[in-house]
Amino acid sequence: MKTNRSAAKRFKVTATGKIMHRKSGRSHLLRKKSKKRKRHLKQEKELFSGYYSHIKRCIPYKF
Repeated sequence: MKTNRSAAKRFKVTATGKIMHRKSGRSHLLRKKSKKRKRHLKQEKELFSGYYSHIKRCIPYKF
């Protein structure tokens, strides 16, 4: 079974099995965003549980 390389680069699996992803909105147009907003966009966020089955199929060897 092949790993989807684009998914492997975007998602990280924690030791407890949570799937983490990077928040959007941090690549450009940063001048208008506040420091607080940009700081919070740095943090990774847990993936919505409804997407878990799809992502597990894309990156089977990370589990």
